[in-house]
Amino acid sequence: MPDLLIELFSEEIPARMQARAREDLKRLVTDGLVQAGLTYASAGAFSTPRRLALAVEGLTAASPTTHEDRKGPRTDAPDAALEGFLRSTGLTRDQLQARDDKKGQVWYATVTKPGRPAADIVAEVLETTIRNFPWPKSMRWGTGGLRWVRPLHSILCILSDEAGATVVPLTVDGIAAGNTTRGHRFMAPDVFTVSGFDDYAAKLRRARVMLDTQERAAEIRSQADNLAFARGWQIVPDDALLAEVAGLVEWPVPLMGVIEDRFLALPPEVLQTSMKEHQKFFSARNPSTGRIEGFVTVANIQTPDDGATILAGNQRVLAARLSDAAFFWENDLREATSGMATWAAGLASVTFHNKLGSQADRIERIAALAREIAPLVGADPDQAERAARLAKLDLRSAMVGEFPELQGTMGRYYALEAGEPEAVADAARDHYSPLGPSDAVPTAPVSVAVALADKIDTLTGFWAIDEKPTGSKDPFALRRAALGVIRLLQAGSIAAPLMQIAEQAVKRSVKSALLNSAVGTKGLAKTTAPDGQSIAAEQHFIFPAAIRTGDMVLASKAAEHDVDAAVDAGDFYFTGSNEIQPFQDQVKVLPYRETAKDLLSFLHDRLKVYLRDQGIRHDIIEAVLAQEGNDDLVRVTARATALNAMLATDDGRNLTQGLKRAGNILAQAEEKDGVEYSFGADVKFAETDQERALFTALDTAEPAIRHATARQDFPAAMTAIAALRTPIDAFFEAVQVNTDSQIVRRNRLNLLSRIREAGRQIADFTHIEG
Repeated sequence: MPDLLIELFSEEIPARMQARAREDLKRLVTDGLVQAGLTYASAGAFSTPRRLALAVEGLTAASPTTHEDRKGPRTDAPDAALEGFLRSTGLTRDQLQARDDKKGQVWYATVTKPGRPAADIVAEVLETTIRNFPWPKSMRWGTGGLRWVRPLHSILCILSDEAGATVVPLTVDGIAAGNTTRGHRFMAPDVFTVSGFDDYAAKLRRARVMLDTQERAAEIRSQADNLAFARGWQIVPDDALLAEVAGLVEWPVPLMGVIEDRFLALPPEVLQTSMKEHQKFFSARNPSTGRIEGFVTVANIQTPDDGATILAGNQRVLAARLSDAAFFWENDLREATSGMATWAAGLASVTFHNKLGSQADRIERIAALAREIAPLVGADPDQAERAARLAKLDLRSAMVGEFPELQGTMGRYYALEAGEPEAVADAARDHYSPLGPSDAVPTAPVSVAVALADKIDTLTGFWAIDEKPTGSKDPFALRRAALGVIRLLQAGSIAAPLMQIAEQAVKRSVKSALLNSAVGTKGLAKTTAPDGQSIAAEQHFIFPAAIRTGDMVLASKAAEHDVDAAVDAGDFYFTGSNEIQPFQDQVKVLPYRETAKDLLSFLHDRLKVYLRDQGIRHDIIEAVLAQEGNDDLVRVTARATALNAMLATDDGRNLTQGLKRAGNILAQAEEKDGVEYSFGADVKFAETDQERALFTALDTAEPAIRHATARQDFPAAMTAIAALRTPIDAFFEAVQVNTDSQIVRRNRLNLLSRIREAGRQIADFTHIEG
C-alpha cells in the first residue's frame, strides 16, 4: 500500500489560520479519498508559516470495482421510459434483466464501475480541495483565477512505496505538482527533492524548518525558560501567545532583552500587554520584585552575531512603544488624582445602546442595583455604589483606548490613585468577571455586588427592549452574562431573590428606554384615557414610539415629570391617530413583572445547562424548579444536588415510585369527585396496622422535612423523607385506597395527600422519570 505526501507551499500563512487550515486539509482530502473508494491507515496534517502538509499512510493502490443493481421501468412501460433508463445506465436493451416485482416484471440493470488508480483519485481530490479550500480570507494574484490565502508557489504530491516515489500528475492554474520543496527562506532557500514523509521531514530539519507546530512551541518554551532562568527571572505563561509565535517562525531562535529602567514603573499588565500586542514578546518577571523586567523575542533566523543586531532593533522599537504607554499612563494618572470627573462627564456622550441610553445612564442603573444587592452578599452599600460609579470610568482613559483588553485592570490602578479603598478598587477590576466558564469568579463582597449588578443590568436592559437571544444568535453575549450571574451566586452561596431584583432592574431599564426617547411635554393638548378621564398632555411625558414608527407613547401618571410613578404602575398609553390604547398591549417592554418572569425563565434554562454539566439529571432539575422559591438559584442547586444523590440509591428510587403512585391515585380521585383531598386524615379511621404505621411515620417525617428545608439542610430533608419508603411500600401492598366505605376512602385519600405534600416540600415528583 502506498503512502501519500502532499505539501502546498505559499507565501506566509497568518498564524491564526494555520490550525484550522491543517484540519481542513486533512478532512477534505481524506473524506474525498474515502468517498472515491480508497481506504487508509492513518493521516496527519502539519503547518509552518509557508506550507501546509498532509501525510497519509497505508493508502489502497486503487479503488475496487463495484457492481450496482438499478431498478428501471416495468417491462410493459412505454419505449420512451425504457430509452431514458438505458441512457442513464449506459447499457443496451439486451444487457437488461427482467425480474419479478410486486406489480409485475421490472427491468433491472447491473452497472459495473471499474476501479481507478489511486493517483487519478488523489489528483482529482486534491485539485477540488485546492480550488474550494475554506480560507476565512483569500486572494487572487497575477492573471490566474485561483484563490488562496497568499500566493501559492508550488504543489508537492507523491505516492511512495517499496518501489520508490511517483509524482501524482496534477496541474492547478499552471502550477504543476512535483516532488520538490524548499527549506528556510534565508538559511536554506534551495530546492530539494523528497521521496516520502520521513525523507521530507528529515530534509526540512536540515534545511532549518521544524515541521511540527507543537515541536516549535515546545522549543520556544524550553529556550525561553532557560534564558530567563539564567537571569533569575521567570517567563509569564501565555499559551495563546506561544501558539501564535509558533505559527510565525519555521526555525525559532529565542532572544532575551532587558526593559529600560525608565519603564519599570509602568504597571506590569501594561508592559505585558504592550509587548504582546505590538511585538509578540514574552514577558519575563523578576520573582524577587514582582516586576516585568525583561522580555523574550523569537527570531526566525540564526545570525553570525547570535541575534545581537535583531535584539538591538527590537529594543529600539520597544522603547518607542513603551514611551507611548508611559505617556498615556502619566496623563491618566493626572486625571485619576483629580477625581476622574472629566471621564465621568465623557461617558454621557458614549452610547451604550440607542434604546437604553448612554454609558452614564447605565452606570446610574448599576450603582442603584449594586446598593440593593450589597446587603445580600455582605458588602457595604456605600462602597458597592461607589465602586459601581467608578468601575467603568477607565473606558475614557487613554490607556484603555489603546489597549481595550486592560479595561477593569486599569480601573483598579486609577481608583487607588484617586484614594479609593482597596475593596472599591478591586471591584473596578473584577466587575467584568467571570467572562467565561473557565474564568475566575470574584469572591470579595463589593466585587461580587458590582459584578452581579453589571450582569443583571445587561440582562434586564435587553429584556426590557425585547433584544433577547434567538437560536444561535446572541450579539450582546446575554447567555454569557446569565452564566456569570449563576457562577457568582454559586461561588458565594448567595441566597438572592432574583425575581424581586429583576423587577426593580427592569423598571429602571424601562425608564431609561422611555426617557431616552422623550421629546418633551408638548404634543396633544388634551385626550381621553380609557377610563374616560381627560388627560392634559402638557402635564405628562410624551414619547415617540421607539418600536412603532409614527406613533406616540405617553406616561399617564407622569405629572410633574414623575416617570418613576408611571413605570412602577405600568400605566402607559399608546396613541396613534388620536386614539389611546393601553401601552402594554402594543409595546413589549411592559408590563415589567412579566418581563422579569421571562428573564428568570432564561436564567433557569442556563442553570439547567450548568447543573447538567455537573451530572444532575434533567428531570430532577425540572422537579426542583417546579417548586416555589425557584428564583433562589443557590437553593435550587442545593436541593437538586441532594435529590440527585438520593435518587441514585435504591431507597430513593423506590420512594419516588411510592410518591408518584400516591400522587396519581389522588389526582384521579380528585378529578372524579370534583374535590381536593388535602385535609382531614385521622388515624382513628385507620383499619390496618400499615395505615397506622404510615400515620406515625408521617407525624415524624413532616416536621423533620419542614425544619431541614427551612435551614436549607437538604441532605437532612432527603434523609427524613427517605424514612417514608418502607411504610409507604407496606401501605400500598396491604391497603385498597378506593374501598366501598366512603369514610374510610376519604380518610385514605387525605392520607395520600399528606404523602404528596411531604414530597412537595422537596420537589414536584411528577416530573421525575421512571
